[in-house]
Amino acid sequence: MSAPDEIRNVEVEPPEVAAARARVRRRRSIALGLALALFAVTFYVLTIAKMGPALFDRSL
Repeated sequence: MSAPDEIRNVEVEPPEVAAARARVRRRRSIALGLALALFAVTFYVLTIAKMGPALFDRSL
């Protein structure tokens, strides 16, 4: 039994193409990380704003 054609005909991409793909992947990862951080900060700020300014005046 032999391997399927997709597995047998694996093409090795040149280093320039691999480097370009790595750069694109890195930019995408950074963008997703920044979007997630912005999302978390937005929820934090909205939570504090919803609690109101009296949040800091209460006794512990």
